[in-house]
Amino acid sequence: MTPQELKNSILQLAIQGKLVEQCPEEGTAEELYKQIQAEKQALIKAGKLKKEKPLPEITEDEKPFEIPESWMWCHPQELASVVVGATPSTSNPAYWQNGIIPWLPSGCCQDCDVLPSDSSIKLISCAAYDSCSTKLMPPNTIMIALTGATAGKVGLLRFEACGNQSIVGISPVKPILPEFIFYQLMARRREILSDCVGSAQPHISKDYIVKMCFALPPLAEQKRIVSKIEELLPLIDRYEQAWTRLEDFNKRFPGDLQKSILQIAIQGKLVEQRPEEGTGKDLYWQIQAEKQALIKAGKIKKEKPLPEISEDEIPFEIPETWKWVRLGWLTELITSGSRDWAKYYANSGDIFLRMGNLSRDSFNLRLEKIQHVCVPENAEGQRTSLLAGDLLFSITGEVGTLGLIPENFGKAYINQHTAMLRFLQLVRNKYIPYLLLSDYAHEYYNGNQHGIKNSFRLDSISFMPVPLPPLAEQKRIVARLEELLPLCERLK
Repeated sequence: MTPQELKNSILQLAIQGKLVEQCPEEGTAEELYKQIQAEKQALIKAGKLKKEKPLPEITEDEKPFEIPESWMWCHPQELASVVVGATPSTSNPAYWQNGIIPWLPSGCCQDCDVLPSDSSIKLISCAAYDSCSTKLMPPNTIMIALTGATAGKVGLLRFEACGNQSIVGISPVKPILPEFIFYQLMARRREILSDCVGSAQPHISKDYIVKMCFALPPLAEQKRIVSKIEELLPLIDRYEQAWTRLEDFNKRFPGDLQKSILQIAIQGKLVEQRPEEGTGKDLYWQIQAEKQALIKAGKIKKEKPLPEISEDEIPFEIPETWKWVRLGWLTELITSGSRDWAKYYANSGDIFLRMGNLSRDSFNLRLEKIQHVCVPENAEGQRTSLLAGDLLFSITGEVGTLGLIPENFGKAYINQHTAMLRFLQLVRNKYIPYLLLSDYAHEYYNGNQHGIKNSFRLDSISFMPVPLPPLAEQKRIVARLEELLPLCERLK
C-alpha cells in the first residue's frame, strides 16, 4: 500500500464513522444540525449572512456510503456560507501596489493549513477589492480549488483573506468543526473529481459543492475523529519517508530490492559512520578478550587459530572504521546436529528442527510443521540443545537457509544437515544473520560447496570473511533494515 493509499484509507474510515467508536452520550447529528440552523438564522437576522434558497431533501440514491445511525446527511450550504473568489484586473497596477488585503491563488490549496507566511499570497489594494466580486473569507474557512492541476485539493485558511475565481470558500457556522469538513473534502476528492466537468482541464462548480451530500457526526465525535487523524498523519509521514528511500534504492539498484538493501547495509552505505562509536578493530579486540575469558573459565574449547584474511579474499570496500574478520572469530561454537533422530520421534516433547523449518529470504523459523522428540539424557543429540540467539544454517541441499532461535523458544535440537552458530555475547544481535542473507553471502556459499551433492563444511563457515562495523553502528543498521525490509515485501 502506497503512503497516499494508506492516507486515503484512514480518511475513508474517518468519514464513514469507522475510525473511532460512537458514544450515545455524545448526542446525535440531528441535535447538532438544529444548533447550526439556529446560529445560522441569528446571523441572517443580524445581516451577517444571506438567506439562501432551500435545497431539496437528499434521496437514498444520492448517498455515497453508509454512515452510523447517530450521523445524518446534509448539504454544505446548510452548514456554512459558501463563496467563490474573484481576481482584480491585472492591467491596473494600482490594484497590485501598496496592497493591504491578502489575496490567494488556487495553488494555496495543498491539503494543509494556509498561513500568512505562504509565499504564494499576494496583497491587493482596497480599490482592487472593491472592483471585483471577491469576498473576505474568515479564519477557519475551508478552501477547495475548482480548476487545473490543483482541482479538488483543499486548504484550511487560518487568517482573513480573499481568493481568486478558482477557489470556493466554505466558512462553517458554529459549532461545526472546520477541520472535519477539511478532512472530509480531502477524503472525497476522487468522488468530486469524477463528477467534475472537462477532461483536459477539470472544473468543479460551486453548485456541485453546495449541493453535495455531506456526512455529519455529533460534534464530540467530530473532535475525536480529527484528533485520531492528526495522531495518525505523522506516522504516515514517516511511512512515506521510508517508502521514498525504498523507491530511491530501487532506482539505484534495480532487481531484488531486499538483496540490494542488504548489500548496501554490509558495505557501510545504509547508515552514516559516527567517529564517537569507535571502530570495528576496537570491537574485534573486545570480542577476542571475551573469547579468551570463556576459554580460561573452561566454558568453551580452545580452537585451532584461523589464518589472517588476505587481500585476495576481500570482495568489496568497507568504511575505514570497519574491519574484515573471519566468522569463526565471532563465535563460541559452530557445530552440526547428530544422526539417527527417527528413533526419538514422538507426538509431544521437545522440538526437533529440520531444514524445512528454515527460511531462504529471512531468518524467521517456519513453524507450520513441527516434529517433536523425546531425547534420553545421555543421548548424543543433547550436544546440540539450542539456546536463544543461536543461528541455524543448512549445510546440505539448499545451502544457507537460516533460522534464528528466539527468546523463550523451549528445548530444541537439530540433525546433521543443519549447522548451529552460537555467537559471542558482544555480537549476539541480528547484524550477522542479516549479513548471511546478502548476495555476498550466497556467492560465498556457492563458491565453497563440496561433493556431488550440495554440502557446506563447518570450517567453510568459520573461514568466511565478514565486514565488522562498531557495535553501535551494527544496531543502527539492524534498526534501519527492520524499517525497510517489511516495505520490500509490500512492493513485491
